[in-house]
Amino acid sequence: MTSQRTRARMIERLREKGIRHESVLAAMAAVPRHVFVEEALASRAYEDTALPLGMGQTISQPYVVARMIELLLNGRPSLGKTLEVGAGCGYQAAVLAQLTNEVFAVERLGPLLEKAKANMRALQQFNVRLKHADGQFGLPEAGPFDSIIVAAAGMHVPQALLEQLALGGRLVLPVGTSEQYLSFIERTPQGYTETRLDAVRFVPLLAGTQ
Repeated sequence: MTSQRTRARMIERLREKGIRHESVLAAMAAVPRHVFVEEALASRAYEDTALPLGMGQTISQPYVVARMIELLLNGRPSLGKTLEVGAGCGYQAAVLAQLTNEVFAVERLGPLLEKAKANMRALQQFNVRLKHADGQFGLPEAGPFDSIIVAAAGMHVPQALLEQLALGGRLVLPVGTSEQYLSFIERTPQGYTETRLDAVRFVPLLAGTQ
């Protein structure tokens, strides 16, 4: 179930669901998702579904990962300097790292961060910098960022993330509580533009660190 053929089927499902960017599909194909899930769930690693990680967190559905990254990348040669909020087990950061040389990822739960670090070492993915931090505040010391992606839903867009977005930069994140949607934000010389997109379901964006 962790074979190249199984991974290829996942990519075909992503195409069928509307993912068109070949670089995004190649990045998804390059990252072995089974490495990032619990051993007992390895046989389900390439299903198009979110899977539990423990501590109330999940590894995101492959389609949603691909959709968000495609929004960030479309029409640009690279993601540029990228911030991920909610690193979890590191899966999405590893996909992002296929598309840019600089990925910064923050995670508020220490045990999950350690898991992400171990996964990066196992894959020898050395262009991802992981930090234990409250993602609502972003990572100001490393900004500004050309791309910011958030893997948990808040009631509103955190102001700190808007401030850390470079001119011409893009931010994609889920917003809402019981009903959530993807928000796609671009920073232009005139200010910020927001587009509301697909209905989604993410774990909540919580404050503090553990």
